[in-house]
Amino acid sequence: MDIRAIVMGLAFAFMWSSAFTSAKFIVVAAPPVSALALRFLISGLLGVLIARLLGQSWRLTPAQWRATIIFGICQNALYLGLNFVAMQTVEASLAAIIASTMPLLVGLASWAIFGEKIGPLGVFGLVAGVIGVAIIMGTRIQGGADMYGVTLCVLGVIALTFATLAVRGATSGGNFLMVVGLQMLVGSAALGIFGAATETFEVTWSWQLVVAFLYTTLVPGLAATLVWFLLVNRIGAIKAATFHFLNPFLGVAIAAVILSETLGAWDVIGVLVVTGGILAVQLSRQHRKPASATPAK
Repeated sequence: MDIRAIVMGLAFAFMWSSAFTSAKFIVVAAPPVSALALRFLISGLLGVLIARLLGQSWRLTPAQWRATIIFGICQNALYLGLNFVAMQTVEASLAAIIASTMPLLVGLASWAIFGEKIGPLGVFGLVAGVIGVAIIMGTRIQGGADMYGVTLCVLGVIALTFATLAVRGATSGGNFLMVVGLQMLVGSAALGIFGAATETFEVTWSWQLVVAFLYTTLVPGLAATLVWFLLVNRIGAIKAATFHFLNPFLGVAIAAVILSETLGAWDVIGVLVVTGGILAVQLSRQHRKPASATPAK
């Protein structure tokens, strides 16, 4: 892994983790689903426009179209939509921690469904991740965390896990920015229909809302997604996913600094355990030899 890949991975982890804090400013002042649909509309149009200016085509391969539709619905509409609604009643740090368990769920599903060998280190990571989440959830529930919001966050990360497994290897072939832009537009369409049917568009305007919306639209929304696809193309999905181990720590730290969310001793312990578990799982998958590397007999 070269220096450029490391910088890209660190930048992605920070941008991804900061999205929960900026989203908190939005959901307390505007209808969450409609606001997210508008964010994706702007991000998607910008992505497609820039992609066209760079000479990228929207004539995607069948695998890319499949990835675009699945990710647009499962990641942008379901995962982020459920998280935006949930953060009306749960803290940004808790939402970030739940979302950060996605690599653990991917590792578990890869082992249980696809029969991938994760080795002792991977098993240790999965167990540690479960223990860490249990510590955090137990502390937060005792502290009065809204279970409806928590349930929405859990459903959201399951949707993201499904999307990640469903499109493995389907993002190759170039046109990265075009793929990102079209995913945004798919998510915007799905969320827009649901928001129009269920929400009243009432907004409490403030400079914090405007700044948070612009930041969420351009940085976690567009830039982070593009950086992620470029990173996966550069070093592969398994190595790129190693950077997810930073997300629990960064998500909690950013929320504590900007939103002044309280952070107890058990939260810190749980975050450290989850972070270690994610790293162990990713390192285990990274060191696993692919089947194609087995010498022919």
